[in-house]
Amino acid sequence: MSIIIAGIHTNIGKTICAATICQALGYDYWKPVQAGDLENSDSVFIKRCVSNPRCTVHPETYQLTIAASPHFAAAEDGISISKEKITLPRSSNNIVVETAGGIMSPLSGSFLNIDLIQQLNLPVVVVSNNYLGSINHTLLTIEALQKRNIAIRGIVFSGNKLNATEDFILQYTQLPLLFSIPYFTAINAAAIDNFVQQTSIKV
Repeated sequence: MSIIIAGIHTNIGKTICAATICQALGYDYWKPVQAGDLENSDSVFIKRCVSNPRCTVHPETYQLTIAASPHFAAAEDGISISKEKITLPRSSNNIVVETAGGIMSPLSGSFLNIDLIQQLNLPVVVVSNNYLGSINHTLLTIEALQKRNIAIRGIVFSGNKLNATEDFILQYTQLPLLFSIPYFTAINAAAIDNFVQQTSIKV
């Protein structure tokens, strides 16, 4: 089944999580909205770091030039993000869909990431990361998804491990831990594949 990767914050490991799943399970990858750093976008990262030949990287629906909230970046580029234009690519394969920012980040004035998640109607993998405030951000993310009856497959922890934080989140939410991603000192195709070979990846 295709899935959506949603993070509790920006820059917390969504793309590394997506790369791990694509490498391990051979899923396709799609990021509907890319804001900024187009030369080194998340799609470029997946192409560079996933060697599984079954993985196809689908082009973004929107490529925005500024690394900012998509609604602002789109306005600066003189365009408006339309929910009608964002449709899941056709593929015979499962697809990992990565959101741009947290679930409440706006794509337009009245269209949030959580609205896109609901529109695509796919289960969500929540990516969390251990930092001061991450428990609050994780629980708020999960609560918002659950209030809209959006299916959650489970949680992935990314980065440095902190048992007290992770144990609390898992006990409180009663969601399964799908897998954990360590902090990588160097991220490349070899590192991703080596991790996958040593880890049970499930979604």
